[in-house]
Amino acid sequence: MSNIKLEKWYRSFLPPRMTSSNTRQAFIYTYKTTIFGFAVNITEAEKDYVMKNNGVLKVYKDSLLPLLTTHTPDFLGLRLREGSWKKTSMGEGVIIGVLDTGIDFTHTSFDDDGMQEPPTKWRGSCKSSLMKCNKKLIGGSSFIRGQKSAPPTDDSGHGTHTASTAAGGFVDGASVFGNGNGTAAGMAPRAHLAIYKVCSDKGCRVSDILAGMEAAIADGVDIMSMSLGGPAKPFYNDIIATASFSAMRKGIFVSLAAGNSGPSSSTLSNEAPWVLTVGASTIDRQMEALVKLGDGDLFVGESAYQPHNLDPLELVYPQTSGQNYCFFLKDVAGKIVACEHTTSSDIIGRFVKDAGASGLILLGQEDSGHITFADPNVLPVSYVDFPDATVIRQYINSSNSPTASIIFNGTSLGKTQAPVVAFFSSRGPSTASPGILKPDIIGPGVNVIAAWPFMEGQDANNDKHRTFNCLSGTSMSTPHLSGIAALIKGTHPDWSSAAIKSAIMTTAYVVDNQKKAILDERYNIAGHFAVGAGHVSPSEAIDPGLIYDIDDAQYISYLCGLGYTDVQVEIIANQKDACKGSKITEAELNYPSVAVRASAGKLVVNRTVTNVGEANSSYTVEIDMPREVMTSVSPTKLEFTKMKEKKTFSLSLSWDISKTNHAEGSFKWVSEKHVVRSPIAIF
Repeated sequence: MSNIKLEKWYRSFLPPRMTSSNTRQAFIYTYKTTIFGFAVNITEAEKDYVMKNNGVLKVYKDSLLPLLTTHTPDFLGLRLREGSWKKTSMGEGVIIGVLDTGIDFTHTSFDDDGMQEPPTKWRGSCKSSLMKCNKKLIGGSSFIRGQKSAPPTDDSGHGTHTASTAAGGFVDGASVFGNGNGTAAGMAPRAHLAIYKVCSDKGCRVSDILAGMEAAIADGVDIMSMSLGGPAKPFYNDIIATASFSAMRKGIFVSLAAGNSGPSSSTLSNEAPWVLTVGASTIDRQMEALVKLGDGDLFVGESAYQPHNLDPLELVYPQTSGQNYCFFLKDVAGKIVACEHTTSSDIIGRFVKDAGASGLILLGQEDSGHITFADPNVLPVSYVDFPDATVIRQYINSSNSPTASIIFNGTSLGKTQAPVVAFFSSRGPSTASPGILKPDIIGPGVNVIAAWPFMEGQDANNDKHRTFNCLSGTSMSTPHLSGIAALIKGTHPDWSSAAIKSAIMTTAYVVDNQKKAILDERYNIAGHFAVGAGHVSPSEAIDPGLIYDIDDAQYISYLCGLGYTDVQVEIIANQKDACKGSKITEAELNYPSVAVRASAGKLVVNRTVTNVGEANSSYTVEIDMPREVMTSVSPTKLEFTKMKEKKTFSLSLSWDISKTNHAEGSFKWVSEKHVVRSPIAIF
């Protein structure tokens, strides 16, 4: 259907006051790829009028979703002239669409030295004459309340940071105030970037996100990276899930943030099985800021801003009505102030500095456990974790004249246990579909150094007055996975998004740099609903051996199996009477992981794997489950004689529901070269 005919059809649904010849101005956006529909400003009464029209499946209320915000390539085993980068040509020829707050297109991370021309399938462009494009940055558009003519300039920094994490080029000497110094590079430094500004510093409107996704699909991106999301909801009410389904059908891999609402359970965003849901974890780098108390106790905190050391000074813990209060302070000049980290460290730092204090100790909260942040600040500061903060509070309360000093110790690598799941990383089980194990994967998302826009008019101490910044969040882990997906796509251009996702999940590792099980923020063993399949391993994901593939027909059967009506499935899949065919349960979806309610007592499901490794190969199953869960796989051996050959096996689980309400384990297919692991969660 042509755009003119489509708009005429859309116009037929509008209320009477909007049917004049100027109707086109009433549309904020019209959509034809992600969904068939339009964005328009109408009243509640007019909404009811629109809903009564035949052909209208649903009317969504627009909403504002939050953003979910140098050493990481090395930590992930990505090194120049070896490993995954050498095998994959560093993402050459792959297009990553970043939907975020825009980009600083003058930043050196987006220079095109050594880049090839974009592939011929690329249909996008730089929409504004004010934007500088090149062979790295091949397209840019702005979708803020329909203002498409504006350049996608980043007025927040978030989009520049995520884009460079995914596919920034090599920049020597990158650091934050001289700390974390090294060569900055994205995960896929030779991939192309297309930028879609769908967020401001206030958040992201769903109508703008949908317009950006619509454009990215039409332009021909291979990967969509979105560090944003809202509360979980049924997929037919989740416009991002619906639009992502359309992208998946076009062969586009969608990487989305799991959310920053951890560590409580069932706090995930972006739970659809056709997207990759990314949690966050630490890396083995610390920007050490030591706190030494008057009694001699020494604690290792962190700070990206490390000016001169502070000699012993009076240590104060300001209180109002018995509560720590670090705003509009008095009588703190020349002192070190201890403050609870209950809001932005930057905000606290500014209040403390403005009051004349010499230094700041940020005290980690109970939920944050052992996680520390190396945020830039405006005065000497150390962020200490919750256990150390507890001791410091006790010292202040028990001492007549508490003192402290802050000693800056620069950047250390490899000294800390990593990865550790970040406390803020949202946890499963999924609420929209509990039988799908989410999140899918974790990746670096704490104290990530990446590109940052230089903003005119800022003073030298302002954290926006530099070209790299240190941020934390699932916003940061998501573009890591987007870039790694680009490496896989560049190596296997014919793979589906499900195949790429399977490769990432089944090759993930579940032990840290000390060869122990990955821990959570409290240093307890992290469960499957925190880590998903584990921590991403790019070098293994490039060559997974076997993959679990899923086509859109099986996803539709799964949606019908959720109990959705034909209309609800049509909203997602744009297919009428979809549930007249087969229905499958969540567990029957050919997913690379397994999740089942403990109340079921048993589970028998089939899975199908496709050989993408050596033509002649043999795999033997290994099972790692608690003794109380009877587990078997049949057959126990898979023999392949050609590439792309498929084999189906059956997984059987049974347990006593009176004794078992939670169990976790895994099974894996093992050959001479590959280990293909799938986690199992009974909950």
